[in-house]
This record gives sequence, C-alpha cells and structure tokens, in this order.
Amino acid sequence: MGWVLKKTIVMVGMMGAGKTAVGRALAAELGVPFLDSDHEIEAAANMSIAEIFDRDGEAFFRARETEVIQRLLESAPCVLSTGGGAYLAERNRGLISDKGLAVWLNADLELLWNRVRHRDTRPLLRTPDPRGTLRDLYLARVPFYEQADVSVPAEQGLSVQDMAERVARAVSARPDVLEAT
Repeated sequence: MGWVLKKTIVMVGMMGAGKTAVGRALAAELGVPFLDSDHEIEAAANMSIAEIFDRDGEAFFRARETEVIQRLLESAPCVLSTGGGAYLAERNRGLISDKGLAVWLNADLELLWNRVRHRDTRPLLRTPDPRGTLRDLYLARVPFYEQADVSVPAEQGLSVQDMAERVARAVSARPDVLEAT
C-alpha cells in the first residue's frame, strides 16, 4: 500500500521522546522526505545548537527556530522533527496548526530520563540536578504538548519501527493529512 501525504507531519515532544528517530522511520514508511528543524538551524548557522545557546542565548535560537519551521512548513509535505521547546511558542503552534499536523510523542518522565541521562548534548540539562531540571521542563511543557492534534503514547521496549507504525496508524485516521493509495 502507498501513501499520499497532504500536510507535513510535525513531531513534537520532549527531548528523548524519539522525535528524530521515529520521524525518520515514519518518513521512510510513508516514502516522504524527513527534515529536522534543529539540523536545519545548525546547518544555516554552521554551529551546534549548544554553541548557538552559549553564544547568542535561547531567545536568539528560538527566533531562528521559528523562521526555519515556517520555511519548512511552506515546502513540500514531509515529516518534520522539531526541538523539544519549539512547540511551546504560540507562533510555532499556530504555524504548525495552519500548515501541518502536530503529533506528540507522549513519553513519561522515567522513559525520557532513561534516554537522555547518558548524553551531554542537551544544553538545557547542563545543571547541577539534570533529572530535576528534566522533571521541571516536563511539567512545564506537557500542557503545551497536550494541544497537539494527535497524541501517540510511547512505551519502554517499543522499537523505533513499532513507534513509527503507531504514529502512521494514528495519522491515517486523518484523511486531510494522509491518504492510502
């Protein structure tokens, strides 16, 4: 079975939820391009996200993030992964709602911590208590993620491919976004 993607599917959720890995697998499953807003920002700036945060601050980064998301939403439909904080901005939620479909990869705090605790690539977790910081971010961000068009629960032990198939099933219920051919 083939698919026709009518709108960009935008993966939202916390760091460690699997937005990039699941987004890549979903794009492969649907036969559409995969893009990552963080990667696009890094390529445009020729710097890592952490370097941008350090040099220019979070506000500067968030402004560039909105510009990139808007540009990517105006291109051909694809699967787009966004940074964990992207969906918090009202402007980004509006852009995504107008031109795409927000899919929240809904992972609980324990699962997220298990995935991020051994990585030092998360600028927001460079604190004396990274687990407490993650918990605080999670509690602050969930009310925003709950506004996504579709919520797909993540579970410990589910493979990336299983999660991508779970997302595809959830999105296939939306004929305005995805149509089987």
